[in-house]
Amino acid sequence: MRAFLTSFKKRGFYTLCVLLAVLLSGSFAAAQSSDKNNLPLLFDARERLALPDLSTVPRVRFLTTVDFPPFNFADQTGRLAGFHVDLAREICAELKIEAKCQIQAMPFADLQPALLANTGDAVIAGIAVSADLRRQFAFSRPFLALPARFVRNLKTLPGNGNAASLAGLPVGVVGGTAHEAMLKAFFPGIKATVFDGDTAMLDALKSGAVAAVFSDGLRLSFWASSAASQSCCALFDGPYLSEHFLGEGMTIMARKSDVALTQAFDHALAALSRNGRLQEIYLRYFPYGLY
Repeated sequence: MRAFLTSFKKRGFYTLCVLLAVLLSGSFAAAQSSDKNNLPLLFDARERLALPDLSTVPRVRFLTTVDFPPFNFADQTGRLAGFHVDLAREICAELKIEAKCQIQAMPFADLQPALLANTGDAVIAGIAVSADLRRQFAFSRPFLALPARFVRNLKTLPGNGNAASLAGLPVGVVGGTAHEAMLKAFFPGIKATVFDGDTAMLDALKSGAVAAVFSDGLRLSFWASSAASQSCCALFDGPYLSEHFLGEGMTIMARKSDVALTQAFDHALAALSRNGRLQEIYLRYFPYGLY
């Protein structure tokens, strides 16, 4: 997702939307569980992944950043917090290696060099899996898929409905993005109105110049619930998932040589999915739901 991040978010705009939503809600408090707040299962509940022997591993140093809320950020006391941080701690607890675990934040540009230089053992910071990176690094199985979503203007498009009700109506999308390509492929009957950036697109949505917009569900869920939206709009239909357009999802990156560590992460993630702890962490940081 940081390649998610270079295309998936304009960093300042995204962070502002998240922080506004946090201020509005008071905290990253958990929401009541409902269908829309259920985390799609990425692990088969019947699957049991082997746990490799980690007794000879001296320590496990997770690397992350502090500029990607709600995944990783510094809280009001300066302490590392976020979905990724809590998940790393839960992984260590599941593997019973809490005493060996460390979590360190650094600039995003330093993450890959630090991993290659053995000054860290795993990166949990939203790096998108790519063919080039797979030649250098190993990746865990995905633990969170980021969907595309519609957000509708409540006055222009009242009622719930579905994407079919958008036929013939102007729907905003940012040009040159995976979401533009996905909108055209998934919904050829929708009239796309292309914008240069998120700000112009969302301003048009608030004014009613477009009936809806199609973009990243994470960004839109926080924006629609924040003061920035002025209560104009709401998530609509979906979610829409596509590995082809949106990538594999959130993973943990490790060195290719650390096969046992990557297998251990997969074992822990599958266990956390089965016992509900992954869902609990998701609800803690995504009170408005992505799905």
